[in-house]
Amino acid sequence: MICPLCQTPDTPLSSFPVTGGPEGATVEICGACVAQLDTPSEDHFRALASTMWSEDPGIAVLAARVLVKIGTPWALDLADQQYLDDETRAWADNVVAASEHKDAHGATLNAGDTVVLIKDLPVKGAGFTAKRGTAVRGISLVAENAGHIEGRVEGQRIVILTEFVKKK
Repeated sequence: MICPLCQTPDTPLSSFPVTGGPEGATVEICGACVAQLDTPSEDHFRALASTMWSEDPGIAVLAARVLVKIGTPWALDLADQQYLDDETRAWADNVVAASEHKDAHGATLNAGDTVVLIKDLPVKGAGFTAKRGTAVRGISLVAENAGHIEGRVEGQRIVILTEFVKKK
């Protein structure tokens, strides 16, 4: 069998639970993938460029999680390109469906939403200012703080206060 996550051919597959989503959700992946899910090796998961588009939501969720854990520029670029519907994105991000994150006007923000900056924001440590009117696509919610979201502005992943954005 071919591992649906790393595309390694002729390897035995075993059942692996995918937590944070539907009850009892599992995928069949190889032992090398299971062993590397917590600390993924960049080389082992190069095939995620194609497997992240899997029609199996469990594989797509694992691909999204692994890309974020790898954290290199190519992996984060792929993670930004990956489209997941709202329910699957919430599963990948382990976000509870009912969000307490609200924009400046009180609209509920969900993972994957697009927001627009309503104020120029200096980005500490990055040396640039995120300009008012900039669209931030595919936001992530900071689970520990309902006043913070994460998103990419000018290629940098930054934390943004929800009071400075409006939902598009």
